[in-house]
Amino acid sequence: MHIIVCVKQVPDTANVRINPETNTLIREGVESIMNPFDEYALEEALKLKDEHGARVTVITMGPPQAGVILREAMARGADDAVLLTDRAIAGADTLATSYILSLAIRKLNTKPDLVLFGKQAIDGDTAQVGPGVSEFLKYPLVTYVKSLTVKDGVFTAETMMDEGVDVLEGKLPVVMTVVKEASTPRFASLGGWINAKETEIPAWGAKEIEADIAQCGLDGSPTKVVKIFAPPVKTGGKKMDGLQTPGDAVNEIVRLLKEKGGR
Repeated sequence: MHIIVCVKQVPDTANVRINPETNTLIREGVESIMNPFDEYALEEALKLKDEHGARVTVITMGPPQAGVILREAMARGADDAVLLTDRAIAGADTLATSYILSLAIRKLNTKPDLVLFGKQAIDGDTAQVGPGVSEFLKYPLVTYVKSLTVKDGVFTAETMMDEGVDVLEGKLPVVMTVVKEASTPRFASLGGWINAKETEIPAWGAKEIEADIAQCGLDGSPTKVVKIFAPPVKTGGKKMDGLQTPGDAVNEIVRLLKEKGGR
């Protein structure tokens, strides 16, 4: 069994900065981490590796420094890694990102049985890339997975729905997105870090995956971010003391609303 886990390097949410010209995240000089939801997807892959001897490949798309999270994934137990990095693919929206990731997955020598994503990335919060890759690969899609078992090429997944939990069964291959309720991610071992540090990770660009440049990067992204800004800081509310009855409070609220509205 071959499992691919797509992971993303995201900025520490306490230190997010935006480039005012491009409306993209400024990553240089900002502490970055593996997207927390992707850790749960990786753990599900590693659990299947422990149980079935599966091979786990991690892929990320980003600047060269994104290779750090690939080594972290390998230190936890992943077998292989691929870094997708190229100025031609930088600034991609979710559609362009899905296109690029799907090409990279197709380039791998072994057709994957399972492609895993975290539920969403904490920087964009779109939850669109997993489904997008599913569409490009023409694989079935299962989202919000909290429990997963695989036996004889058939998966059984519990998925979190608004009204409860659904149990789905189907044949591999399949793309899935994983929620944090699935498991507790394991820590990397010292030996894992040593091996990961010594492993050479291939870096692929648009040329290596034979991508159509017109579908890559900012120019190939149909979604355009017009403006990003921090919302205004909320001021404290007004506390009304000394009012005798609920009716007095209502009258005071109406008066304040009229005053604020200029009427």
